[in-house]
Amino acid sequence: MGKRYTQLTGEQTGFIRRQKIFFAGTAAADGGVDVSPKGMDILRVITANHIFGVPPNS
Repeated sequence: MGKRYTQLTGEQTGFIRRQKIFFAGTAAADGGVDVSPKGMDILRVITANHIFGVPPNS
């Protein structure tokens, strides 16, 4: 079972920053799920409570 945090820890932030790829997912109300890989160094940790995915063509 997953854990719930009020903010990212330093260990979690470091882990996120070292990743070369991550997965973005959405779930529709009807139960449909879509997960796709993302990469190219586009995920940014802004603060312990904010993560931003930079659009690839920006």
